[in-house]
Amino acid sequence: MYMIMKSALPLWRQILSEAVTDPKTLLEELQLGKEWLEPAKKAARLFPLRVPRGYIAKIKKGDPYDPLLRQILPLGEELKEVPGFISDPLLEKTASSFPGLLHKYKGRVLVIMTGACAIHCRYCFRRHFPYAEHALGGGEWKGVLSYLTRHKDVDEVILSGGDPLVLSDEKLNQKIEDIARIPHLKRLRIHTRLPVVIPSRITTECLQSIERCRLKVVMVFHVNHPKELDRAEKQAFLRLHRAGVVLFNQSVLLKGVNDTSEVLTRLCQKLFEWGVNPYYLHLLDRVQGAAHFEVAEEKAMALYRELCCRLPGYCVPKLVREDPALPFKRLMRVSNDIHPFGNF
Repeated sequence: MYMIMKSALPLWRQILSEAVTDPKTLLEELQLGKEWLEPAKKAARLFPLRVPRGYIAKIKKGDPYDPLLRQILPLGEELKEVPGFISDPLLEKTASSFPGLLHKYKGRVLVIMTGACAIHCRYCFRRHFPYAEHALGGGEWKGVLSYLTRHKDVDEVILSGGDPLVLSDEKLNQKIEDIARIPHLKRLRIHTRLPVVIPSRITTECLQSIERCRLKVVMVFHVNHPKELDRAEKQAFLRLHRAGVVLFNQSVLLKGVNDTSEVLTRLCQKLFEWGVNPYYLHLLDRVQGAAHFEVAEEKAMALYRELCCRLPGYCVPKLVREDPALPFKRLMRVSNDIHPFGNF
């Protein structure tokens, strides 16, 4: 008699399933005091904790101000109501043309592939997003494809979420193939944090799906601090680069995390050395629960001027603020020769 064994989960999915979601477990593993527990539990009720163990391993034990910990630890400050900080700071509800689809900028459409992430960043501008209203079932996905087919002025599709790479290789491949069949589309952009927090997500199957795609594939990572980058992340980036993917990074300027020119310089240098172009340095989106991360515009512009002095121009990300009243990101004016421009 033979036993039928269930196929093992891919390594990245196993790591994802073992992510820490209990504040008590996180604090114990990082040897932090009990005074952090109750605020963390209260904040996690509003926006759950989720962090892979590989990311936890990079955090210094016993240090409540570690820059990686600050990005994922629920804090009591999140419970405070601060004027100007709202649940939908980018007014994305008004840009929703169809469930799961945001058409905000000319020529580009963003698709909410999933509400799931591998890691819950406490400053996330979609921490209050109504993902249940944008679930992509079979009917909704057909609607998205129909919308894209009709709108021939659109030439780029942006896969976002959540994190689109949370989807299985099989599902991701099918979605990419469906999109690539629409003849007027030229580019596919994937916004993801998975290769940074679970680098084993870049599987052979994932790379093959990208290589087969007739569209020009662009991948935008989200790295805020050089401590997030180690040997495994480097290998994931290099594999994507060799597969012909154009790689960019966008960071968020965060108080207590990366608000020094030294940290930002090291981050930009490391990214560029590994084939990733520094793309955007975002001022914080003013989402409810994240006010304690905000860096004043004056300080942000001073930091940016320092970056311009420390780095060659091709390593300096654009300093921007998302303005929901404008059909483009607002480039911060740090000198007289900088002007607004359109991008997503």
